[in-house]
Amino acid sequence: MNVTFRQLKVFEAVARHLSFTRAAEELFLTQPAVSMQVKQLEQHIGLPLFEQVGKKVSLTEAGREMQFYSRAIMQLLDEADEVLDGLRGGERGHLALAVPSTANQMTMQLLAAFRRRHPAFTFSIDITNREGLLRRLELNECDLVIMGKPPEEANLDAVAFMENPLVVIAAPDHPLAARTRIPPASLKQETFVIREPGSGTRIAMERFFAGHGWHPGGGMEMASNEAIKQAVEAGLGLGIVSLHTLDVELAAGRVAVLDVDTFPILRHWYIVQRQSKRLSAVASRFREFVISEAGTVWHTPGGLRSGKAAAVPAG
Repeated sequence: MNVTFRQLKVFEAVARHLSFTRAAEELFLTQPAVSMQVKQLEQHIGLPLFEQVGKKVSLTEAGREMQFYSRAIMQLLDEADEVLDGLRGGERGHLALAVPSTANQMTMQLLAAFRRRHPAFTFSIDITNREGLLRRLELNECDLVIMGKPPEEANLDAVAFMENPLVVIAAPDHPLAARTRIPPASLKQETFVIREPGSGTRIAMERFFAGHGWHPGGGMEMASNEAIKQAVEAGLGLGIVSLHTLDVELAAGRVAVLDVDTFPILRHWYIVQRQSKRLSAVASRFREFVISEAGTVWHTPGGLRSGKAAAVPAG
């Protein structure tokens, strides 16, 4: 197929925006020039890539397939440029990260510490749920992901770098907040505010309670840890969240960590990449920095008694 990089770049912009006008503005071209490049690409392929009804532009089946490959080609070229820059000893480069909301604050601290050593690099962070993280890895839309343990069948390279304790939280005036050594069975009658299906926190929670022969009640689902913390603070029920998300709330006395036997549930944070991913110099340095120094940069908030914790797989 005799196509040019310019044609692919123009096509990708139109496909992403579903607009010839917005693609032209992004690429600093005239709209007729954009239309000409797309038309020439369609002639090379022998199939229409877009269909237009009125002012609405949509991709044809061939267009959707071409969008996948054009995006992959440009990502590979960007990746090659950054890898070659690293071989030239460059300190510049862009780091694209994706993280869950539970890891957002920790990641910011890691980035701040890393940037003090490598001030010339830039970065972007996409905050999404577990399903979104896995999708971004699958589509090669980021360099690295920080998350709980990914599924083993996903062809990913994952390294654990820090414990991620899950704790039970309640409003400070909840009757259980004043108790110690609370048996897990005492939580049976409590209402729980829980994460959405597929969340790593929910998977670990359900496995833990299933091991004790019951499931937490409630039915109130929240799409973020921030929403769970706010619901718990308002007295809507108990929640299970990462201790790494609680430093502000604990310092302000807005929630209490319950002293439940066999808690916290110990999971781990992983730094993850596609197995086939060639990391840029900046991404490679950040990965090694996280693996070797995350524990000295980020400290788990206080509030837990020492004792035996439950280790639950997070896959």
